[in-house]
Amino acid sequence: MTAVAKIVHTAPEVEAEPDLTDGFHLVIDALKLNGIETIYGVPGIPITDLGRMAQAEGMRVISFRHEQHAGNAAAIAGFLTQKPGICLTVSAPGFLNGLTALANATTNCFPMILISGSSEREIVDLQQGDYEEMDQLAIAKPLCKAAFRVLHAADIGIGVARAIRAACSGRPGGVYLDLPAKLFSQVMDAEAGQKSLVKVIDPAPAQHPAPEAIARALEVLKSAKRPLIVLGKGAAYAQADEAIRALVETSGIPYVPMSMAKGLLPDTHPLSAGAARSTALKDSDVVLLIGARLNWLLSHGKGKSWGEPGSTKFIQIDIEPREMDSNVEIVAPVVGDIASCVQALLDGMGQGWQQPPSDWIETLKTKREANIAKMAPKLMSNASPMNFHAALGALRTIVKERPDAILVNEGANTLDLARGIIDMYQPRKRLDVGTWGIMGIGMGFAVAAAVETGKPVLCVEGDSAFGFSGMEVETICRYGLPVCIVVFNNNGIYRGTDTDPTGRDPATTVFVPDSRYDKMMEAFGGVGYHVTTPDELTRAVNEAMNSGRPALVNAVIDPAAGSESGNIGSLNPQSGIKKKK
Repeated sequence: MTAVAKIVHTAPEVEAEPDLTDGFHLVIDALKLNGIETIYGVPGIPITDLGRMAQAEGMRVISFRHEQHAGNAAAIAGFLTQKPGICLTVSAPGFLNGLTALANATTNCFPMILISGSSEREIVDLQQGDYEEMDQLAIAKPLCKAAFRVLHAADIGIGVARAIRAACSGRPGGVYLDLPAKLFSQVMDAEAGQKSLVKVIDPAPAQHPAPEAIARALEVLKSAKRPLIVLGKGAAYAQADEAIRALVETSGIPYVPMSMAKGLLPDTHPLSAGAARSTALKDSDVVLLIGARLNWLLSHGKGKSWGEPGSTKFIQIDIEPREMDSNVEIVAPVVGDIASCVQALLDGMGQGWQQPPSDWIETLKTKREANIAKMAPKLMSNASPMNFHAALGALRTIVKERPDAILVNEGANTLDLARGIIDMYQPRKRLDVGTWGIMGIGMGFAVAAAVETGKPVLCVEGDSAFGFSGMEVETICRYGLPVCIVVFNNNGIYRGTDTDPTGRDPATTVFVPDSRYDKMMEAFGGVGYHVTTPDELTRAVNEAMNSGRPALVNAVIDPAAGSESGNIGSLNPQSGIKKKK
C-alpha cells in the first residue's frame, strides 16, 4: 500500500499590534507619576483633548473662564501644597493671559508650572503666519524662574521633571513649559514611553545653614535690647509651623507677621506685636527676618519706619543668598531652607535662653492694647450704610468663630484695613495679593483654596477688585465649591463720589451706582444676599458658610468711605501744577 502524505494547511501567524502611546498620554502620565492630580486651565486649540484625557485618567481638571484666573489658582495651589500648581492654556493669547499669573507666582515664590500649547517651530521661526504664531518660550523667559520646550515625545518625561524641579527647588517660582501642537499626536512604543518618564526625587532638598552663620546670628540676638521677629509668607510656605512657634516662645521675642504669615501663631498670642507694628519696627534694635524680604512692604529696611538711620541690625533667613544686603546691610545672613535654619537656631539656644528685657515687652503690650482699644468702637457701629471698619468688624467675629476657614482678600481699602482688623488663628488661612499687590487674584485663589483643602472659603473683595475676576462665580457654581464672596460695594475705586469736571462722563473711578453683584451669583444657581448693616452682613455670611453652597453677599458700603489708594497713597504721584484755563 502506498502511503499518502497528509498535507496540513496552517494559517500564517498574525503579528500582535504593538502597544503604543502618544504625547497626550505621556504628559498625563508624567504629571501623575509625580503626584500631581489637579490641572487648572481653559480648554482650546491645541490642548482641548489633553484636558479631556486627563479627566478620563482620573485627574481633576478645573476649567475657568479666563486663563489669568486659572493661573492664579495654580499659583496659590503651589503655595498651599508645596507642589507646583499646573495651569494649562492654549497658544498665544491664552498663553499671554496666563503669563501675568506666572510672573506673579515667580515674584511671590509660589511653585507653579504654566503649560501652553504652541504653534509649530518651523513656521514660527520663519515667521510664516501660523495660527496664533508666537515665540512663547522667548517671551516667557524673562518673567519666570525657568522655561523649557519639548519637541519630541520621548523627552516629555525629562521636560516635566525639569519643570517640577525648577519650580520647587531653592527659592520656589514659576516655570514655563512649551508644548508645540505636533508633540501631542507623536506616537511611540508604550513600554519605551513609560521608561522615558522620570519621577523627581527630592525636588526641594533641605539646605542646612552653615554652623558659623547660626553662631553669628545667635550672638547678634544675645546683644539685643529690643529684638523683633518678622515672619513673611516664606515662613508660612515652609510649613515649619511648630519649629517657628517654638523659636518665638523659647526666645521670648515679640513678632510681627506679614499678611500671609498671619496665623503661623495666633494674632492673639501674647508675643504678637502686629497691632503695635509701627512701634515695633521703629524702636527695635535687632530684627530677625524669617522668610520676609526687605522690599517696599517693609519700607526697604530704612526710612522713618525704622527709626534713626543705622539703629537697627538685621538677621535674615532666606534660601536665596542674593537676597542678602538687597537694601541694607544684613549683619548675620543665614542661608538655607527655613525649617533647617529655624531648627538650628533653636538647637543653638538650648536651655535657659535670656529673654528680652521686660520693659520692651511691656512697651509693645501697652501700645498693642491701646491700639486695639482705639479701634474697638469703630468696629462696633451698626450704621447704614456701613463703612469699612464696621463691615470688617462683623467679619472679624465670623473668622474668629471659624478659624479653619480660609480667608481670601483683595482690594484697596478692603485689603489694607482687613489686614489689621481680621485676626487669623491658623497657618496658611489668609491668602491675599502678596508682593506685587496685584488685583484680580480673588476668584482664582478662592477656587484653588476650596479644591486643594476642602475647607470653606470666605473671599472678601473690594468692588473694583471683584471686577477683575467676577465672571469666575460661574466656575465656583459649576463645581459647587463652598465659597462665600463678600463684595464691599462703595460704587467705585477707592470711593464712589468722584465726578468728571466736564460733566460729560462718569469719573474714572466711579462705577454704576448701587450695582447688585448678588444677582450675578443667582444667575448661575448660587445664593445671593444684599445687605446694608453689619448685623445683616453677619447673618448672611453665617448662613452662606453653614450651607456650604456658593454664595455672594453684596455689602453696601458708604460711597464716601475709603481713602485714595488705601494705605499706600504715598506711592501715588500727585501733580502740583494746575492746568491754566
